[in-house]
Amino acid sequence: MSSTPLALTLANLLLRPGFGSRRIPDRTFDRLVATSGQADGDQRFVDDFRFLLRHWAGDENLTPVGWLSARGHVRRHLTNRARIRRLIAEHPAIEREPVEKPVFVVGLPRTATTLTHGVLSLSDEHRCPLLWELLTPDLDLPPEQRQKAITAARRMVGGINLFAPGFRDVHPLRAEGPDECTFALPHTVMPLSQARMPEYQARHYERDFVPDYRHLKQVFQVLQYGRPRRRWVLKSPMHIENLDALRTVFPDATIVWTHRDPVAVVPSFCSLVEHGMAITVRPLDLHGIGATWLELLSRSMARGLAARAAIPREALVDVPYSWLGSNPATGAPKLYESIGARWTDADAARLPEVAARPKGTRPHSYDLSRYGLTRADVESAFADYNALRAEVDRA
Repeated sequence: MSSTPLALTLANLLLRPGFGSRRIPDRTFDRLVATSGQADGDQRFVDDFRFLLRHWAGDENLTPVGWLSARGHVRRHLTNRARIRRLIAEHPAIEREPVEKPVFVVGLPRTATTLTHGVLSLSDEHRCPLLWELLTPDLDLPPEQRQKAITAARRMVGGINLFAPGFRDVHPLRAEGPDECTFALPHTVMPLSQARMPEYQARHYERDFVPDYRHLKQVFQVLQYGRPRRRWVLKSPMHIENLDALRTVFPDATIVWTHRDPVAVVPSFCSLVEHGMAITVRPLDLHGIGATWLELLSRSMARGLAARAAIPREALVDVPYSWLGSNPATGAPKLYESIGARWTDADAARLPEVAARPKGTRPHSYDLSRYGLTRADVESAFADYNALRAEVDRA
């Protein structure tokens, strides 16, 4: 990676006066709760985020921008949770909104989940949540408030691209484009891509994710309430480790599972983490990134494989990387057919826009050795998955 962008250096200097608040994370958290609109009766949710912020603050290599990011992450989830609960209290019918036969795109990150989601978003019969909606879920807003939410999402994307110019080459974001449930799920492994938090990582392995998925369903019910009902098409690589909780809350979901060789997946994702973490932590520990994410991704896959056995065959669609990675025009109709959807000429006409790399981005290059890993390390960690992948490729 290139040297630290000037904008990031200046931002860290400007934010340094308030950086000392990370030494008093509980006091900082209390201020966030006070301004979030949190009401009584949601103590478990609040306590979980107190735990997260406390350990986020404990990373000694956190930068001032990293601390700002941590507070923003926690503030957003507290505020959104309070809004969702308030809206349901005001409109009890929200919780009766049916989320019928949703499609969840899952799989390891960097396995074309984003492309698969984008292809499925082409249909007018599908409803994919947009990034700005996931960041600020609400009822159908008046134009002025809607634009305010979109502008806030654009600023977030702009900040990422300004502070980490290479991030866009790896994973471009669009405020008004379809994006993943990770932004709405209360707890995922993604905070571990911004700071080193071994205590949070350990608790993550023990967490009951069913309440998180109930909250996620409420988010979609809010976004659907008072608007035309269409089939939800959702996506996150983080779902792969929580398929049991996902199916508890969405029992009629269709799981679209994308596949790719982990030897390519792991360094590609480590590169994504490196670009993002360069904003929040200094200095970077590249070998630490490799070791952490090899463990997290392989554990995630092991949980996914264990849950896979309980998924009815008709509710599971395996998508080899070659379906869309090699020739989207051939793979897209097969993808639609596999979930019982119609592929139309209008969808085909829009396909090149989704499949093409965004203008101004460069090809993404990555290497296992940069992160202290070898092919043997990855193949050993994913031996069971590679056996499954071989079966999928033969099918």
